[in-house]
Amino acid sequence: MPDPMKIRAQMKGDTADIRVLISHPMETGLRKDAKTGKFVPAHYITNLNVTVAGKTVVEGETGTSISRNPVFGFMVKGAKAGDKVVISWLDNLGEKRSDEATIR
Repeated sequence: MPDPMKIRAQMKGDTADIRVLISHPMETGLRKDAKTGKFVPAHYITNLNVTVAGKTVVEGETGTSISRNPVFGFMVKGAKAGDKVVISWLDNLGEKRSDEATIR
């Protein structure tokens, strides 16, 4: 199972500032292993979903151009302290992860 995401969600005025660090190799399939000379198989996040208080606020597709262990940030209006943030992802190998945090 993939490592847990690190989620920070806090209010800044009337907007929630949400940041997430995802532990993921994000391999493009184009890099060669230095020892074997063979290509490292592609392994990257394809879908990202963010809900706040049960409402979807971000639903997106990603690809191979995102760095290893990516950090994403979102500003969400209409949220309030105490709302639950749920972030989930799916990768090209079928692995998935979902974690949650509470807005402070």
